[in-house]
Amino acid sequence: MSNALSRMMSQRDWILADGATGTNLFNMGLESGDAPEFWNEKHPDRITTLYKMAVDAGSDLFLTNSFGGNASRLKLHGAQKRARELSRMSAEIGREVADRYDRPVIVAGSVGPTGDIMAPMGTLTHELAVEMFHEQAEGLKEGGADVLWLETISAPEEYKAAAEAFMLAGMPWVGTMSFDTAGRTMMGMTSSGMADMVETLDHKPLAYGANCGVGASDLLRTVLGFVAQGSERPIVAKGNAGIPKFVDGHIHYDGTPDLMAEYACLARDAGATIIGGCCGTMAEHLTKMREALETRPRGPRPTLDQITETLGGFSSDVDGTGDNAPAPRRTRRRGG
Repeated sequence: MSNALSRMMSQRDWILADGATGTNLFNMGLESGDAPEFWNEKHPDRITTLYKMAVDAGSDLFLTNSFGGNASRLKLHGAQKRARELSRMSAEIGREVADRYDRPVIVAGSVGPTGDIMAPMGTLTHELAVEMFHEQAEGLKEGGADVLWLETISAPEEYKAAAEAFMLAGMPWVGTMSFDTAGRTMMGMTSSGMADMVETLDHKPLAYGANCGVGASDLLRTVLGFVAQGSERPIVAKGNAGIPKFVDGHIHYDGTPDLMAEYACLARDAGATIIGGCCGTMAEHLTKMREALETRPRGPRPTLDQITETLGGFSSDVDGTGDNAPAPRRTRRRGG
């Protein structure tokens, strides 16, 4: 079992992850509604470019093009039987790219949510979720991924099912959830609840944290919530490049490279070890983030006021952990 990420974390104070997958692929010609995972077969040159863009910009770690590569999501495209194969392809391309560099580069096998609601609220049973996650994990393992990377999860039950599946595959993993509204995931999980949950798992992640969500400020408030629980497990911060806005019929993220550089340093100072971007984060953002992390000295843990003064206001007045926290808004979003 490769554990290159553990070795890197033992030698480094921070690790720069990659940026957006979907945003970059749309810029390369992916059409809305198409499955990006098909490009692992149809356009491997473009997926190679996607991975290289991140590494050349300074990323130490990049995620494979397999976010929606589970049977449930692929069923929407009549390709549910290709989950293992398409995931393997995404990792094989990643392995080939990473091995070209004369510095360590981690290939992280991206695993997104199934898109189904877990029982008893929905029809997805624990056993079926484990089966789907295990199938994808085996494909990513066969393709040469160093670590599995669970992301944009909302339901704690789905997070637990993935952990069990990754144990069956014998693979180390990292897992993030998306905190969308008032510091909670769509299914109501808080930062403190997640920090407690990961320590109860039989197969614990190497690191855990937050990705996507509503903006960099909110994500850093969530990171501070993790830190407040006192866990020594490394934390991941992978926030969007600003807030999405419709411009000329397309979604545009307003976070500049300089703003993301500020975010990267604040994330490090807040307690995150693995720092990257999510939706809207391009190579130019990553270049500025790398430069800032390398050249700016570590500072004290930022206050909430410092975060909002630098990155903008929070989307809500509460972080989800108070007694009077409002119920989460029912929204769905996809990472990258």
